[in-house]
Amino acid sequence: MLKQLHSVCEAWYRRLTVQSPQMGAIGAIVLMSSAVTLLVGGVKQLGWLEPLELRAFDRMMQVRPDIPPDPRLLLVEITEEDIRSLRRSTPSDQTLAQAIQILAAQQPQVIGLDLWRDLPQEPGNAELQQQLQRSNVIAITKLGNQDSDGVPPPSGMPADRVGFNDVLVDPDGVVRRNLLFGGSYFSLSLRLALHYLATKGTTPTASLQNPENMQIGQVVFEPLSADAGGYQKNDAAGYQILLNYRSRHSIARRLSLIQVLKRQFEPSWIKNQIILIGTTAPSGKDLFYTPYSAGSEADHQMPGVEIHAQMVSQILSAVLDQRPLFWFAPAWGEWLWIEFWAIVGGGLAFRIRHPLRLGLRMGGTILTLVCANFLIFLQAGWLPIVAPMIAALLTTGAVVVYQAQQAQRQQQMVMTLLGQNASKEIADALWRNRDRLLQSGKLPGQRLTATMLFTDIQGFSSISEQMSPEALLDWLNEYLEAMTQEIQRHEGIVNKFTGDGLLAVFGVPVPRLEARGVKQDANHAVHCALAMGDRLTQLNQVWEQRGLNSIQMRVGIFTGPIVVGSLGGKDRLEYGVIGDSVNIASRLESCAKERQLDTCRILIAEETKVHLEGLQLEAWGPMALKGKQQTVNVYRVVRRSSDPEAPATSDMSSISVDPAISSETADKLLNL
Repeated sequence: MLKQLHSVCEAWYRRLTVQSPQMGAIGAIVLMSSAVTLLVGGVKQLGWLEPLELRAFDRMMQVRPDIPPDPRLLLVEITEEDIRSLRRSTPSDQTLAQAIQILAAQQPQVIGLDLWRDLPQEPGNAELQQQLQRSNVIAITKLGNQDSDGVPPPSGMPADRVGFNDVLVDPDGVVRRNLLFGGSYFSLSLRLALHYLATKGTTPTASLQNPENMQIGQVVFEPLSADAGGYQKNDAAGYQILLNYRSRHSIARRLSLIQVLKRQFEPSWIKNQIILIGTTAPSGKDLFYTPYSAGSEADHQMPGVEIHAQMVSQILSAVLDQRPLFWFAPAWGEWLWIEFWAIVGGGLAFRIRHPLRLGLRMGGTILTLVCANFLIFLQAGWLPIVAPMIAALLTTGAVVVYQAQQAQRQQQMVMTLLGQNASKEIADALWRNRDRLLQSGKLPGQRLTATMLFTDIQGFSSISEQMSPEALLDWLNEYLEAMTQEIQRHEGIVNKFTGDGLLAVFGVPVPRLEARGVKQDANHAVHCALAMGDRLTQLNQVWEQRGLNSIQMRVGIFTGPIVVGSLGGKDRLEYGVIGDSVNIASRLESCAKERQLDTCRILIAEETKVHLEGLQLEAWGPMALKGKQQTVNVYRVVRRSSDPEAPATSDMSSISVDPAISSETADKLLNL
């Protein structure tokens, strides 16, 4: 999948990189992140991520701090102890009538009865019917999924004092939604809340922005859509809102039914309160899983009457306490949220290439995403968390795959351009700077100062006449391999082989930004030439033992400005080194060929001499090189007897010029 994403974006990325490498990187990130966003968004719309998003919602609900119990509510619960004391699985009508009468005497605002009373539970049905006629008593009905599932309210109850107690359960069995309207009925929680608010002078109205939405006071209760938050295929029938739980345990003060019957309470606990009467005993089987269930060590389920109390508290807190209802980003906002984190993941992968560092940074990014979502959740906002997390990881993976393929291509191109003849230090430097150096599959032309080194074998034509082609090739490869090793050891690059000679460059492909670097390159080149002379001496000894002739070589070295870059087309590329400095180095190697004073003759110009330290030089004076109108001051590098070979990186402190050449000799050399 990641490779497919790479292939989709590659063509566009190439167009961008032609204009600017930086824009190319940004463009690639945006393109890959957009492709990943479309992929993840499509998967999200199919509903495949909904279970994970709901689990994340539950986890945030568990971590979020609880709010203190609602002081406006009182739960009258029927416990297992009450059932054993009454010796009935459910209280009789007479018991309920007595409890309602006791509670009503303390002037509560409203009493909600979360118990079925569609059939008489003798004794005392007449007494219960009388108590149900109180204007502040709300009874329940059940809507059910079908007409056969419904349970009617107690006979004689007016519709405005009946609410359904149906609870919406998500496919995973967890209650996360609050159904306010269903058919022609209000929910029990809404009935209780509206009755309480009416005593405060607040009644529901139609929203000014959307008349189909309910508004209570200044709060608009916008219905939950099928794709709100982490939902994607939610059954949004009826008028639903997301249930904003107050706490996992202590939603309100509690009294058992027996405590009420025995009047074991303070009158202030009841006066002006909302009273809910219901069963909390496990044997009543009125229990539901909530977002808190997975994180609870005990009491994994919440009684239905407590859930209704949570719903009542949510409505009252929104209207009276300015506690916000859950809000959700529009569809385009969620897409942008996913796209943002995909870009973050892609950007990290482009900037950080070390696997461990990238893994740590991605871990930090995921943690930041989780913290950001949780902070938004604390403000009652629910944004997708799993989708952007997957998008960030996929984009990171896509960029890593892309970079791996690009790196492989770049490496192949570099090896094609520079061959196997670059030192480890040069190769590392090139690789660290590959994004800046490599554009559109090429090394762009750049001007820099470098030191060129040309070599050639003295009398090669005569040697080749004495050997068979096969033996000549083996012998020549042995010689060139030894010379290449010295060039690599002295941090140079073999640019090309010219039959029996070669061109090496010191100071490419990464340009030197300081004069110290140019000086170091010049010293590397000269010490490399000295080392090549030593290797040739060793080779001559070996060849003489094998019956082969010994040879001599010439070296020309010049330091100056050049232009380097890719030469050729897409089918054949070459790392080109162009400039007059290259020509001068070549002419230094070939000038005065008959003046071969030692096994390895090394000639340099004034432009290289100014950078050298600690070497004995023999001045040849100004010389007219072939193809040059102006003369060039030429020097031969002479090795000291006390310094057989200076290391490539050594720092020398002086230059001495051998004055042994007479003016007569210099004149002769000028005429050559």
